[in-house]
Amino acid sequence: MTNYREKLWPAPWLFISTALVIPASLLVFLPINTTAGIVVAIVLYLVCVALLILGAPTIEVTDTEFRAGRASLPLSIAGTVEGFSGEEARAERGTRLDARTWLLIRAWISPLVKIQNLDERDSAPYWVVSTRHPDAVVAAVETAKQRIAGGSAAD
Repeated sequence: MTNYREKLWPAPWLFISTALVIPASLLVFLPINTTAGIVVAIVLYLVCVALLILGAPTIEVTDTEFRAGRASLPLSIAGTVEGFSGEEARAERGTRLDARTWLLIRAWISPLVKIQNLDERDSAPYWVVSTRHPDAVVAAVETAKQRIAGGSAAD
């Protein structure tokens, strides 16, 4: 069962800034052929938009794992989970970041969660993942971990 799901959509300013491909392609193709220039400009912009949309990763917390993009971390090996925003998030992405960390960060999403990885065979000590709602992700992971602990204690 999915406890939390979030798609990391690109920010609106990213779609606007990629529109700069339109005048750039017009500059190149208008001297050759006006129709071809306009068609190429529109197609290139639509390709850029499609790539932004298709490339947006999903964060998901299920009853057994935390998924970020195509990667998954079983909650049985997840340690502490912390949410950060503002200057704390900037420090976690910067000065406090361990080079071995597994990252899924997006520049247009400032808040993030940090999930400790307890797997001794994995070189990544923790995961840092961008999210617009760090408190909701932390709550979902903690709730799922409590269910796992409660289920294994009952066995």
